[in-house]
Amino acid sequence: AGLVGIKAPSLYKHYKGKEDIMNSLVDAAERYYDENFGSHDNIGKLPESMEEFIEDTMKKMRFTMTDPMIKRVRKFLVIEQFRSPRLSEVTTRHQLDGVLSMYSRIIKEMMGAGLFRRDDAGQLAAELTGPAVLLVAKADRQPETMEECLECIEKHLRHFCDTYRA
Repeated sequence: AGLVGIKAPSLYKHYKGKEDIMNSLVDAAERYYDENFGSHDNIGKLPESMEEFIEDTMKKMRFTMTDPMIKRVRKFLVIEQFRSPRLSEVTTRHQLDGVLSMYSRIIKEMMGAGLFRRDDAGQLAAELTGPAVLLVAKADRQPETMEECLECIEKHLRHFCDTYRA
């Protein structure tokens, strides 16, 4: 309310209650994340090389780990996911299902382009994203480890690409 120059009670002229405010904020954050990180329906340009895949994925990781709004929303979701079924679903989508779906699609398309060897794209997506999700959580808990976590993610990406290169 203060940021837009109105008194807090005036918010309720625009929203039904606290849950409506929260849902609006989460919806806005999800749109912002989809535009900047991507999703199953928004994978962006398909990488044409392993190096481009690594660069694109590291750009996504840096965004998710350093964007101030995304960091605040992620921490909020981690804490509040146990109080709200919607927030639980949003958290699962962003930390598991959504990222798996997006990378399954990217890997499958890269298999079709001859960059990755043919395999189970969903399983490869799990192998790729699992360590990254854990390292993002570590950096959230221990911000001083962010650069170390990013280095580990990049090392993991390079190993993954070397292992599954066509």
